[in-house]
Amino acid sequence: MRASLPGSAHALLALVLLACGAGVHAAPAIDVPVARIAPRAVGAAFEFDGVVEPVQQSTIAAQTGGRVARLAVKAGDAVRAGQLLATIDDRETRTGLQRSQAQTAQAEAEYRNAQAQYQRTRDLQSQGFVSKAALDGAEAALKGARAGHEAAAAGERQSSIAQGFTQVAAPYDGWVLETLVQSGDLAVVGKPLLTLYAPFPLRAVVQIPASRAASARAARQVEVKIPGGNGEQWISPAARTMLPAADPVSQTLEWRLELPAAAARAVAPGQQVQIRFSGDSESRLLVPANAVLRRGELTAVYLVSADGTAFVLRAVRLGADHGAAGVEVVAGLRAGDSIALDPLRAGLAGARPAVAP
Repeated sequence: MRASLPGSAHALLALVLLACGAGVHAAPAIDVPVARIAPRAVGAAFEFDGVVEPVQQSTIAAQTGGRVARLAVKAGDAVRAGQLLATIDDRETRTGLQRSQAQTAQAEAEYRNAQAQYQRTRDLQSQGFVSKAALDGAEAALKGARAGHEAAAAGERQSSIAQGFTQVAAPYDGWVLETLVQSGDLAVVGKPLLTLYAPFPLRAVVQIPASRAASARAARQVEVKIPGGNGEQWISPAARTMLPAADPVSQTLEWRLELPAAAARAVAPGQQVQIRFSGDSESRLLVPANAVLRRGELTAVYLVSADGTAFVLRAVRLGADHGAAGVEVVAGLRAGDSIALDPLRAGLAGARPAVAP
């Protein structure tokens, strides 16, 4: 009589048989194309992000105190030179101007009277009716009246200038970038009212680390990437200037690249652009961009193992992107290494380097 196995024993036997069957069938081989890397001559170039800004930009500030009676423009408005931008309450300055005008009129009357008195005294002294001392006194009074008239006239001009400060006008043709006050706000001397800029010319400004300053100065070519009718394009600036002093906090040097008129029309102030500094050709270790695996903070390639039968994941540090030529590898590989051209397939079970026909 044959004994029957309990249900749990049947289940255990089935698992053992399944495991043995899985071991018999190995994962299918996956051939992955590989490439041997070697140094290549490429143009030594490095890129930085820059910002477009107007060459001429002004913060218009109040030159007299008072309430802002009227703000005649808003952000985005185009203005002409001399156009009224804002009006500051001018009641006090207008009163001061009227007072100065009255003082000038009084000083002018006194001056005319002193002139007439001096003329009469001189005529009488020539006829011997008055003394020389009387003539000297009339001459001194005339000089004092003349000085008083000139002082009053200067005060009137000063009051007129102060009155003119209540009418804030545009210094040049441009656009209003932003307004910093509203009607009714208190304006004090030196308080910014609005920001104005001229639309042309424009320049790209980039901060270069002090450690790369020498390479930037030695660059054969400096280019700015801007949008164009057929996509982005690299253009050469019309002029370039490097400020002589470094920022003490960020340790960077500022480069200003003036854009040609045609290129300036394709960008706007505040827009981010790329700036490329290109030098002489240098030997660099490059890998195809599609051979690089990026997973979060990991940047790696699949390296052919020493026996040439499998792949090993190798972390690398990349440098500049040279476009179709490939991406520069700064650390992690050396000349003569072979890497997988398809990192996704190289990471699968059974992946192996393809044998060249």
